[in-house]
Amino acid sequence: MGRGTGAPALSLRGLGVTFAGASAPASADVDLDLVPGRVLALVGESGSGKSVTAMGALGLLAPTAHVTGSAVLYGPGSPGSAGYGHQDPSGSGAGRGAGTELVGAPRHVLDDVRGRLVGTVFQELATALDPLGTIASQIGEAVRAHTRATRHQVGQRVRSLLGRVGLGAGEQVERIARSYPHQLSGGQLQRACIALAMACDPPVLVADEPTTALDVTVQAGILDLLRSLTKEGTAVLLITHDMGVVADVADTVVVMRHGRVVERGGVRQLFASPRHPYTRELLAAVPRLDSLRQEGPGAAARAPRPVVSAGCQVRSPGSGPASGSGSGSVSGSGPSPAPEPLVRVRDLDVVYRSGRRRVHAVRGVSLSIAPGEVLGLVGESGSGKSTLAGTLTGLVPVAAGSVRVGGTEVAGARRRVLAPVRRTTGVVYQDPASSLNPRRRVGASVAEPLVVHGGYDAAARRARVRELLEAVRLPAAYAQRYPHEMSGGQRQRVAIARALALGPRLVVADEPTSALDVSVQAVVLDLLRHLQQELGFACLFVSHDLAVVDAVAGRTVVLQAGRVVEEGATAQVLAAPRQEYTRRLVAAVPLPDPVLQAGRRERRLAATR
Repeated sequence: MGRGTGAPALSLRGLGVTFAGASAPASADVDLDLVPGRVLALVGESGSGKSVTAMGALGLLAPTAHVTGSAVLYGPGSPGSAGYGHQDPSGSGAGRGAGTELVGAPRHVLDDVRGRLVGTVFQELATALDPLGTIASQIGEAVRAHTRATRHQVGQRVRSLLGRVGLGAGEQVERIARSYPHQLSGGQLQRACIALAMACDPPVLVADEPTTALDVTVQAGILDLLRSLTKEGTAVLLITHDMGVVADVADTVVVMRHGRVVERGGVRQLFASPRHPYTRELLAAVPRLDSLRQEGPGAAARAPRPVVSAGCQVRSPGSGPASGSGSGSVSGSGPSPAPEPLVRVRDLDVVYRSGRRRVHAVRGVSLSIAPGEVLGLVGESGSGKSTLAGTLTGLVPVAAGSVRVGGTEVAGARRRVLAPVRRTTGVVYQDPASSLNPRRRVGASVAEPLVVHGGYDAAARRARVRELLEAVRLPAAYAQRYPHEMSGGQRQRVAIARALALGPRLVVADEPTSALDVSVQAVVLDLLRHLQQELGFACLFVSHDLAVVDAVAGRTVVLQAGRVVEEGATAQVLAAPRQEYTRRLVAAVPLPDPVLQAGRRERRLAATR
């Protein structure tokens, strides 16, 4: 990308992290150099040691973590210039004088560095923001902690930051600033966290999955923002499982597995000719939109591949609704009548009130889901996807319209009416950190639906928990762990296991693979397809990842500002969209190919000029 190649702003040498009682280190012998004006992407499967390495260098791990090695921070404003610095033992900063050794540094040194010199975007939104504070107060606190800005200047800075990360302007920014975290969508929260990390324009930015909860258009804007930051001289460490994001923004890639670096290199060289078998496995597991597999003129007009529909049968777009039988069998005697929808939503309105203001989160939406069918629901952050999903379980109140699940009217129903619906509905929430009780072991969380709805004795519950954990590729021994002892991807798999505990007729999956690395994501998607074929459940699959929707959904509904703007067979909607809004979504999807993605990015930016 033609960016800087100077001396590092942050240099890690031989860094390792070991947790008390663990049989093996979480990471070991990691060397990284974060260079001003460049993006270093740290990739690998969930649990490979990416996040613990970065958090260990900044002193952000629990006291049970033992960090070894060196993490030296250089540059103007480093506390090293005030007498806290140490010479870099590796010599990577030779000729630059003393830097600041972060490993083992006193608390006051780390407090000064974090936020002012190193900004951090954390993976778990639920733990990154205080639920009792407004967005403005939390970003303002970060500004005040490291500057002498007046109250008026802090307010201006907060609104400037919110606008800079794509949260609007004018009254929209004011509304976001006044909001509490629970009043924002996942994508809006993620952008607020990025604004918080940038509060003091730190020269080093550590971004741990910064685009996980973002829709493709906002993700493209955030990646543009990261590129603009590097042009200003910021050194960026990007921790991600999204190889499309890596191809779009990274200069250098470091691949980790089992806590160790297995490969590193320039982004184009690594994607074109990966040397390590594990790197090749990661790249092979990346889902792609079929319409983008071969870039070039007429790509959207090519015949899309068959898509998975009701009962996991394979059909081609335009062949009509799938039969949707729970067993997935197909009659040879001609077309069978369309089944009665398991889910039927008609003229749905959802209105939120904030003081005297009324916000229409969903307006006039109608859709249906047949038994055994996967319906994809896509749209930008704040378009109403999660709100619509919440109405199916009665968790979100309905202002007008009808929501029927299995023949039961859910809208406005009492708890005793909702109980049978909820027993046959599994829910996978977007944020596993907030959906799992931190004080309960994983086994107890997975078994919770079995306890609440009854029908299982203690031995049967243990057997079912073991079966579910193994189904999502987690060892049965993980039942004895607490959520904080697992990686983000492992926690998401636990959440999926719990959703499937009762063999549901309907699964509401709200971003079920957003926290998963590409190889585990592929396994989970295969798992969901297999279980759907076996159990015949219907699924509302909410996702910002169009490639994932393309892989699992037979039909797709596109939401914009709470309204349905397009729907149809998934391959048709994504390969040849009729609406400009859908075309923008598809155009913003990053390709896991640095050369092709660079060309697509230039065309996208040219179209917006």
